[in-house]
Amino acid sequence: MQWDLPHPYVWRVTVQPEHVDGLHHANNAEYVRWCERAGWAHSVELGLDVTNYQGLDRGMAIRQAEYDYILAAREGDELLFGTWLTKVDGRLNMTRQFQVFRAADEALILRAQWQMVCIELSSGKPKRMPQVFKDVYCPAVVAPDSA
Repeated sequence: MQWDLPHPYVWRVTVQPEHVDGLHHANNAEYVRWCERAGWAHSVELGLDVTNYQGLDRGMAIRQAEYDYILAAREGDELLFGTWLTKVDGRLNMTRQFQVFRAADEALILRAQWQMVCIELSSGKPKRMPQVFKDVYCPAVVAPDSA
């Protein structure tokens, strides 16, 4: 794979019949769900899961998302979702990037980027990141200029 950045967290999924739409390819909405699952898996690997978020009454919510669909994936294709944290300001904002390849031929399928903001779960309002978010997420940042 020709990853855009070094050391991606890689999450795998195989396109199932229920992921395919009337155009005979994986529906675009599935990529949104898969990115969410890959992002959570990466966060868990780093040490923060939804239970931690709930206990802290804080979470990282997507405020803007961009998806660049490059090629179609079809039923049976194994997809490799690479993800990185590319910016954590230690206050409110975090950026996560994704890159998706088809395993069989290493074809680039998708690139995506999320801009996230830390919120208080109980109110939905932006709130500063708790120290544990900074401790876990800041060291995991892979800067785009490090490629």
